[in-house]
Amino acid sequence: MKNIFIILFLLIFSFKGDAQEANLVSEYTTKESKTTSYSEGEWLKFRVHYGIFNAGYATLKLKQSEIDGQKLYHAVGKGWTVGAAKLFYNIEDEYESHFTKDKLVKPIKFKRRVDEGGYIIKRDMYFNHVRKTVKIDDLKNKEKTEMSIGDVQDLVSSFYHLRNYNLDTIKVGDEIQINLFFDKENYPFKLKFLKKEILKTKFGKIKTWKIRPLVQKGRVFEGQESLTIWISNDENKIPLRIKASLAVGSLKVDLQEYKGLAAPFSKVE
Repeated sequence: MKNIFIILFLLIFSFKGDAQEANLVSEYTTKESKTTSYSEGEWLKFRVHYGIFNAGYATLKLKQSEIDGQKLYHAVGKGWTVGAAKLFYNIEDEYESHFTKDKLVKPIKFKRRVDEGGYIIKRDMYFNHVRKTVKIDDLKNKEKTEMSIGDVQDLVSSFYHLRNYNLDTIKVGDEIQINLFFDKENYPFKLKFLKKEILKTKFGKIKTWKIRPLVQKGRVFEGQESLTIWISNDENKIPLRIKASLAVGSLKVDLQEYKGLAAPFSKVE
């Protein structure tokens, strides 16, 4: 349960993946710099199932902000357990990211507030992409550090960064790779595109891409290919369903509600 909401914000990057040979998609296939897959006011709510039980919810809201005169997007992600799951393992997590409005998406500030059964994290990160550094302010332990970085995404900004890829150029077997910075480490992360599929959801039948992150076998997942994700094959490119085979049991996450999408779903009548 501890890693359920990390999976949502974004698709499992707290675990290192091993790269496989495949066609690696070029980072961007359009010269346009303006984002079209999301806009201010977008709100997503996910329901988390553990077997037959309703285990929790997660939401992701996109707003606008300004830091040092720079106009930015501000994404706020929250995750919490409910019912019996809350009694077994109480989770109240919040992640915030301020990032640039261009297609590349550069994280500027990342805020993490975690309360997982008494395990507390209060940490802020400030990215300087000119100097290629990040300042980390650990508020709980009263520690401040500075580290060198390359071109990286934070836990939340990566969700929006990935949505700026042009799916029209993707082929079966292609992979997308990004570098994530999390808990003072860089994590290479890959997503492999498996096939196009029509997914039956509470909103109707939706055109999707079925994709698979490459995850580390061990602590949580049964194997490297234990996680499968369906994203809408349209301009939004949002996750509609996540399925995971865990070391104990299975996990399913479904999009429950949404508001303010940049474009309608590609529904099949």
